[in-house]
Amino acid sequence: MCPKSMRTQRAGQSALLFVDVVEILQQENIGYASIGAFALSAHGVVRGSTEVHALLFTTPERLTRLRTLFDRAGLRTELRRGDADDPIPAMLVVHDGYNNRVDLLGGLRGMDPAASSRTVNVAFMDVDLRIIGREDFIAMKCFAGDPQDILDAQSALDSAQGPLDVDLLRAVTRRFGRDAADKLEQVLAR
Repeated sequence: MCPKSMRTQRAGQSALLFVDVVEILQQENIGYASIGAFALSAHGVVRGSTEVHALLFTTPERLTRLRTLFDRAGLRTELRRGDADDPIPAMLVVHDGYNNRVDLLGGLRGMDPAASSRTVNVAFMDVDLRIIGREDFIAMKCFAGDPQDILDAQSALDSAQGPLDVDLLRAVTRRFGRDAADKLEQVLAR
C-alpha cells in the first residue's frame, strides 16, 4: 500500500511528497483536492510555500485508517482533531524524513459538497493531481480571510483563464457565512 518509491530526497520537496500521498489516496479511493499555494499555482499564480494542503472528501474517521497506511509507508503522521468551533473537524499532517509536509484536511465546515465534482486535473510528475476548482478556491480563501488568503483570492480571480461563474462563486461563498460573502464582494470590486 505504499507508493512505488518515495520521491523526496531533501527538504523543500513537499510537492513530491504530495505525489506520494496522492498515490495512497488513489489506492484507497479517497477523493481529494489540493487547496493551498499548490492550487493557486494551478490557477495561474505561483506563490512559494513549504507545505501542501489538500481537502479530503471523506469522513474524519477514515483519517485514522489513512494514518496507519502512511505510517506503513515510512512517513510520520499526526492526527489533529478540531473542537466544536473549528471549521476543520480533523487534519492529518504527513511528514517525511526531510520535514517536507502535507496537511490533509478531513473536511471544511461550509464547503459545498459538490466541490469534488468541480475539481480539475493537473499532470505533475506523471500523476494526475486533483486541484480545487477556481470558484471553490476563491470562496475558501474569502472564508479563511487573512490578508494572504484575500491576496490569493484576488490573484486567482485576476489570472483567470476562461470565464468565471460569478453566480456559482457567490453561492459557494455564501455557504461559508456572511463575512466570507462580504470579503468576496470586496475582491470582486477591485
